Amino acid sequence: MEIERKEYLQALIDSKSNGLVKVITGIRRCGKSYLLDPIFTDYLRSVGVENSHIVKIDLDERENRKYWNPDALDSYVRGLIKDRQTYYILLDEVQFVKDFESVLNGFLHIRNLDVYVTGSNSRFLSSDIITEFRGRGTQIKVYPLSFKEYYSATKIEKRDAFSSYMIYGGMPFLTTMGSDGAKAKYLKELFDLTYTKDIVERNGLRKDDILECLINILASSIGSLTNATRIFNTFVSDGYKGLSKETIIKYLSHLTDSFLVEKVDRYDIKGKRYISSSSKYYYEDVGLRNARLNFRQVEENHIMENIIYLELVRRGFNVDVGVVEINEDHRRKQLEVDFVCNEGSKRYYIQSALNLDTRGKTVQEEKPLMNVPDSFKKIIIVKDSIPPWHNEEGILVLGIIDFLLDGSCLEV
Repeated sequence: MEIERKEYLQALIDSKSNGLVKVITGIRRCGKSYLLDPIFTDYLRSVGVENSHIVKIDLDERENRKYWNPDALDSYVRGLIKDRQTYYILLDEVQFVKDFESVLNGFLHIRNLDVYVTGSNSRFLSSDIITEFRGRGTQIKVYPLSFKEYYSATKIEKRDAFSSYMIYGGMPFLTTMGSDGAKAKYLKELFDLTYTKDIVERNGLRKDDILECLINILASSIGSLTNATRIFNTFVSDGYKGLSKETIIKYLSHLTDSFLVEKVDRYDIKGKRYISSSSKYYYEDVGLRNARLNFRQVEENHIMENIIYLELVRRGFNVDVGVVEINEDHRRKQLEVDFVCNEGSKRYYIQSALNLDTRGKTVQEEKPLMNVPDSFKKIIIVKDSIPPWHNEEGILVLGIIDFLLDGSCLEV
């Protein structure tokens, strides 16, 4: 069954022929290549683009290694141009091409070329390439399947699908697998044989045991505040010698650059400033996170928080971890708002709660929201399948499945 990935296709359609190089980034095996071909190529054909004007080069295939030479790639593409109609150039895994920035910059001078490239390293592509182009490139970030996409590809009941999603995540190839054992094996091998190996080789790391340990620390602490100093102290207490905090900072950067994890900063809501002392890290796929820990630590509350974060960034929100400072019992106290979500003039304050089954738990989740000093919408997302409702404080309470399946539910 084909998964349509409508939001990403629409992003490509909206950016078509805009004079910029479209840089499609994301973790390996998340579906970038499939988005370009067949999803985008099928769309181009449906609006009348001839096959001769769609040029797709898979640069990670052995037969195309000759195009790793920038002059060979440049010459090949230019030689295909036979008329003034638009040619759509789709380059998959462009980082294999030496000095690819200069090649793509040259393509920008050809008015009837519309260029799309994919890659798997954020700093190599989404940072360096945008700097190189000085506003002539735009990034389209692709994530593994959302729950809505995952559910559309399954034939099981919603709650069962969500239970599976919490454990195995949304890597697209999983939808072709029937057994849980096969899914677990695929995710563990993908992590060990692709992601970890790729990070070590790309960055020339010698102490990959430090990387392995750091990956485990972040996997065990999703949803928890941390920083390089705390992580460094963890290594020291475990007996590591000759390690510096700067090395930890560097390795954290390698992990975010590879799209395995995302760093979320803390924001002082009342003070309207960022707090640099600590941050949170979320995995870009909860199945990979669980596989890393051999599926031993599938804590529903932390996994649910990770899933909510991913859904918010998929929807285009800029997401921070909120902090509200209050005076209580003659002491200053910091309360945490799980997510401060901004998109243009819109803002939402969101709490993730496994349930609100006691008055004490309800008060605990409401308290940070009630101390936010503005009138933007406050929301609590729970695991229970419940109809959306507003409590006495005006806070919207949503079930997570409804939140994940209904893109307009925050407006209820």
